[in-house]
Amino acid sequence: MGGPEQRDDDAPPTGTSVVAVAAGEVEHARDRRNRVLAAFLLSCRSEHTRRAYAGDVTDFFDWCDEVGVEVFAVRRVHLDGYVTALAAPRPRTGRPAAASTVARRLAALAGFYDYAVDDGLIASSPVTRVRRPRVESDSPSTGLDRDEQRALLAAAQADGPRATALVTLLLHNGLRIDEALSRDVEHLQTERGHRVLRLHRKGGRAATAALAAPTARALDAYLDGRDAGPIFITRSGRRMDGPAAWRLIRRLARTAGLASADRIGPHSLRHTFVTTALDAKVELRDVQDAAGHADPRTTRRYDNSWELHQTSEELQVAC
Repeated sequence: MGGPEQRDDDAPPTGTSVVAVAAGEVEHARDRRNRVLAAFLLSCRSEHTRRAYAGDVTDFFDWCDEVGVEVFAVRRVHLDGYVTALAAPRPRTGRPAAASTVARRLAALAGFYDYAVDDGLIASSPVTRVRRPRVESDSPSTGLDRDEQRALLAAAQADGPRATALVTLLLHNGLRIDEALSRDVEHLQTERGHRVLRLHRKGGRAATAALAAPTARALDAYLDGRDAGPIFITRSGRRMDGPAAWRLIRRLARTAGLASADRIGPHSLRHTFVTTALDAKVELRDVQDAAGHADPRTTRRYDNSWELHQTSEELQVAC
């Protein structure tokens, strides 16, 4: 008679248990990458940047799942494959991703993997030597001419005080939308007899924007004596967010009958502010300061008469 069956505890499980172990490992890997992503996003100072980077990195996670590669096992060859995939027509739009989109996604992934390196999860970033697309020197956003500006302001005034205040502020001061939406009533102040708005610029820089008289009047009419809380709020009293601002501007553009209404967004008003100032021969340094650009080359991207080719990496640092 044979002795009792010997069980090899080091032998891999068989049958359905193999599937269970594999599924568990996949779930563990996804949980780890999501934790690292959450920590990386918390390190970004701008809420707008956090939202954009969250979407960009999550898109890459989805691609990794499709091709069967673990996020922290990615090598340069995988990222080259991802860039190639982005250059192909996208299922939802039927068009390839724009060069600026590819550059931004690679910038997001560079930040994510640099964070993973700093955290000791990987030895080096796979993004380091990935070739990034060249982005054209002119700004891709759509600006408005004077007639379109008047039509948009008229649509905003017909819509109500909040729309009027937001459109006026963006057109006359060229703020980034997250700069405008992050401000509280307390940030509206008076300095040497002039109404000003204290800002928190991209990169954590503090700044002060002098408000034109129409902007100050529009904000006062909208606030109607309110002296605390976010400047721009929803009907429920919560702070207005970026998607809501996008929907509002797009709706106003359609109401105004603008030919390019489907391409108009908050950045279009910032584009208009910079372009109008440059066309009026305002000194580049003054426009750069008003727009909060760290690099004058970023400001000059809005000047169609100025041609300069830069790499997408340089533009990412400048914007």
